[in-house]
Amino acid sequence: MIAFVSGGARSGKSTHAEALARRWQTERGGARYYLATARGGDDAEMQARIERHRRSRGEGWITLEEPFDLLAALDRVAPGSTLLLDCLTLWASQLLYASPLDEAQGIAIVERTLAEARRRNVGLVIVSNDVNEGMPPDDDETWRYLAFLQQVHCLVARQADEVVQVVAGLPQSWKSQGSRQP
Repeated sequence: MIAFVSGGARSGKSTHAEALARRWQTERGGARYYLATARGGDDAEMQARIERHRRSRGEGWITLEEPFDLLAALDRVAPGSTLLLDCLTLWASQLLYASPLDEAQGIAIVERTLAEARRRNVGLVIVSNDVNEGMPPDDDETWRYLAFLQQVHCLVARQADEVVQVVAGLPQSWKSQGSRQP
């Protein structure tokens, strides 16, 4: 099973994704993992957000931290387990601006991660931000980032069994396990 959960900043998407991962882990068995793509570094605000997320998740999670290599992180997840990847937005920015990888290599990583999760029967819940619904950017680099992130979002949404958008804490299902998508 693969689920894609998106929403605006502080919309409740992580809370919804965590609840979904807990439910899957209860139903499926196995361990419950949290793959953090964020880096705290010297940014006090980011460190505070990371700590707040850790506290709100509670016990029972095995935390993995990996800013780029999603496949390496997935290799550390036991088959039949549940993995919450939070979040693609930060992963995409780090891939483009803090790694030697380009957009095509990033897409390949996501494709292989989705295929490997299915092959290993890992329930994968993926979180990302809706960042392109405001005013259009006026610089090329922001367009580049948004285009890459949207390409990743479309890929994940096509492959996912469930697609949920969270708005003001309310989940809206766009695709569910039983629905057929073109």
